[in-house]
Amino acid sequence: MKAAVLGESGVEIRDLPKPEPKPNEVLIKVRASSLNRADALVASGIQHGGVGGVGARIGLECSGEIEAVGSEVKDFKPGDRVLASAPGGFAEYVVTDAGRAHRIPGNNMTYEQAACFPVALQTLHNAVVTAGRLKRGETLLIQGASSGVGLIGMQIGKLMGASVVMGSSTNAERRSRLKEYGCDVAIDTSKPDWPEDVKKATGGNGANLIVDMVSAPVANGNLEAAALLGRIVNVGRLGGTHGDFNFDLHALKRIDYIGVTFRTRTLEEVRDIVRLMRADLWPALESGKLTLPIYRTFKLADIADGLAMMKANQHFGKIVINVS
Repeated sequence: MKAAVLGESGVEIRDLPKPEPKPNEVLIKVRASSLNRADALVASGIQHGGVGGVGARIGLECSGEIEAVGSEVKDFKPGDRVLASAPGGFAEYVVTDAGRAHRIPGNNMTYEQAACFPVALQTLHNAVVTAGRLKRGETLLIQGASSGVGLIGMQIGKLMGASVVMGSSTNAERRSRLKEYGCDVAIDTSKPDWPEDVKKATGGNGANLIVDMVSAPVANGNLEAAALLGRIVNVGRLGGTHGDFNFDLHALKRIDYIGVTFRTRTLEEVRDIVRLMRADLWPALESGKLTLPIYRTFKLADIADGLAMMKANQHFGKIVINVS
């Protein structure tokens, strides 16, 4: 089978053996996959959660058809159309734990559309609902809102009853589109006083919950923009992994600062995250209430071009790879 692998001079397509599912796994014939920031990190030669280096497989999610199931798998059968979070998903075939797979909703969703959802849904439901403990009527700010996970995060906030949903982007054109995906107030974090805009949108109180995909350059701004007893959930570090942090303001507001990642979670923890996400979000996905825009599609052979586009950070929504 053909698969995207990190070579000596960048990502390349190699012929690899077709994998076989373990007892708890399903084998998926991949139709489409979508790019995530972690893929760009690995493609740049940066280790991400122990994954990286020459020979590393690329990809986190995909859609396609079940080709085979492991001996312990009871919920799927060959031929089922599925979407799944699946390490190494930029390949003609991939295996993943059956607990990370879902049947594609029967609402005319294409494989390209389906490939956009697995990582975004499980990551942002965990960040907003489980780790972030969003309560109905609270206010929510999503930092880095024009990414796929950011757009889903705002929609989850609306679905779960947030009274005001705010989303940030430093790009004016992208900010103008955030309202299409649940944003009540778009925040320009390139402005030095952007926390004041958050306070204004929340009656002077600040945001009850901030879900942050940016980190370093907005860390102290988040502390300023958060409400007393607010929560900040650190999901991504697009702006860097290190930066200044006002510990006194953190203590003064008694803010919960929470870090989340899938890199250190057990199989059982991931299954639980997926189960909780499905309980809250699957009806909305099936009805079309949750949507993600596809910015551009590439063929598997041209995945390096898709990765370059992601690295340039000029896209709005998802970049999709058509595999077959």
